[in-house]
Parts: sequence; C-alpha cells; structure tokens
Amino acid sequence: MSTSGGQKVTVNETSSTTYENGTSSTSSAVTAGEPVLVLGTTSGTTITATQVIVQPTDGGSASSSAAQVVPFQRGAPSEAKQVGQIPGSYSEGSGAVVSGPTADKATKAALAAYPGGVVDRVVQLSSGEYEVHNIGVNWPHHIFVNQDFQVIGAE
Repeated sequence: MSTSGGQKVTVNETSSTTYENGTSSTSSAVTAGEPVLVLGTTSGTTITATQVIVQPTDGGSASSSAAQVVPFQRGAPSEAKQVGQIPGSYSEGSGAVVSGPTADKATKAALAAYPGGVVDRVVQLSSGEYEVHNIGVNWPHHIFVNQDFQVIGAE
C-alpha cells in the first residue's frame, strides 16, 4: 500500500490484528482502494499492524488508495494542557458510549476543530455533552462537544 505522501509500505498482520470500520469491529479484510489508518510497530517501511481502521471516504486528507502514516519518535509525553470548558460532570471513564448519527456529528465537529487524529469512541456525559476520545500522536486526547455539536473544550 502507499502513504498519502506516495511512499510504499508493507503491512503485516498477525493473529491478534483487529479491524474496525467506523465504530464497529469487523473480521473482514480491507477492500482495495479504501483509506485506512494502520496502528502498530514499524521497521523501515514495514508496519506490523495491531489495528487497522477503515477511514470515512467523505472527508480527511488521505487519497482513496493511501494509508495514513503519522511518524513520531518515542520520548517524554507532551505537556498536559487544557483549552476551553471541560464539563463539570466529566470524569474519565464515565458516561455511555453512543453511536450512529449522534456519534458521527460529534466526531465531525471534533475533527474539524482538531484534525489529524482518529476517533475511537464518543461518550455522552451525564450533562448531555459529549466526550470525543481522540487517538493521535499528540494532544488533545479528549475533545468536548456540547448538545449543539459545537466544540467547547479539549484536554
């Protein structure tokens, strides 16, 4: 497969590699031409995949046949920071996971404000606001969206 920068990479799967399409787990292989995010360990141009996530085709910067590869170096974590309003009722791990159109709207708002990450879940908090859990190389990890699907804060 090729990255969005045109570099050819080899993706090796293992018996523990998981696949996701949107917010659903799947056991099926990826269809040729689908944009994907591959998480795993790298060695040169080979990625040993722990997780393969099919990306939405209606947005993002990856071309239809490109893998999204975000290089980074291990080291000290970035400094913790907070922007905007964090809901008073928020405590990590609380709330109910939501899916469908509600999760899609919250994800779209979060990624518009903080592009470049991958959302693995959306949680509705007891206040009715949403925590969008963002997997990215750097900050933010939690993006908060109100009931009108407007970003109100991040940490």
